[in-house]
Amino acid sequence: MRWNRYRLKTLTGVEDIVIATLAEAGIEGVEIEDNVPLSEEEQKQMFVDIPMTAGPDDGTAYLSFYLDADEDNEEILARVRAALDELREFVDIGEASIEKSQTEDKDWINNWKQYFHQFYVDDMLIIPSWEEMKEEDQDKLVIHIDPGTAFGTGMHETTQLCLRQLKKYVNSGTQILDVGTGSGILSIAALKLGAAHAVGTDLDPCVLPATKENMEANDIPADAMDVMIGNLIDDPQVQEKVGFEKYDIVAANILADVLIMLTPQVVRHMKSGGVYITSGILDVKEQAVAEAITAAGLHIIEVTRQGEWVCITAGKA
Repeated sequence: MRWNRYRLKTLTGVEDIVIATLAEAGIEGVEIEDNVPLSEEEQKQMFVDIPMTAGPDDGTAYLSFYLDADEDNEEILARVRAALDELREFVDIGEASIEKSQTEDKDWINNWKQYFHQFYVDDMLIIPSWEEMKEEDQDKLVIHIDPGTAFGTGMHETTQLCLRQLKKYVNSGTQILDVGTGSGILSIAALKLGAAHAVGTDLDPCVLPATKENMEANDIPADAMDVMIGNLIDDPQVQEKVGFEKYDIVAANILADVLIMLTPQVVRHMKSGGVYITSGILDVKEQAVAEAITAAGLHIIEVTRQGEWVCITAGKA
């Protein structure tokens, strides 16, 4: 199989948010080229396919993604360009030009998976199926997640922020709604923490097999989580199916601009006394999301941070 390579020119300071935007547009994996040194921890967790160029960071980054050369790529490229155009209204993403080339015959989508290794989020262990758990980790909360076509391995700061908040608020009776569920990692973590039931929503049909496989890997019963495809923001059928005033916790690890639109709707699905855990928020968007949360009638309980990312936890009276 041959692959078309699309190389996007952007800025080092916005790599994370551009990658997240590409993921929401349907891009499954991204290569990063820049002159920003990796930390020791990042080197353990990441596969760097292109050697770092010598010299100081000049602010330029290149993000490459691969699409099947035998298929029509125009629909997904149109989604990518539309998403980038929307993003640039809020954030300087630089030139955002895209160059096309063709690669050698190589399994770009799957080869990187062998470089995903187990890691910890506090006392939680995230581990892929091909690695064995160490004896000293037997007392940890273990979450089995394999990299796949749905977003969410737990490596990103936004997911880790959500996981930490779930530990604080999940109890044995918790009903959780996971908006933008991706791989299902937040719902699976909540269920392993004792939640009674989870409902996940997402726009990407890839989440259906991904969540099913990850639930099975974690010995989660099939009836413990329901997953539906659709937009909770403006689809009445999805809203009805999700149910109103039903959830003790709503988790949404999505980009800030989506959270601003989502929050007024989320309130309708929360129980009185329910908790809303939001992440995917760049620090420059914190105030806008906080204002949307309070405008929807919620009160902010806590703001936590990791790197440039922010998690806002709010409550419903």
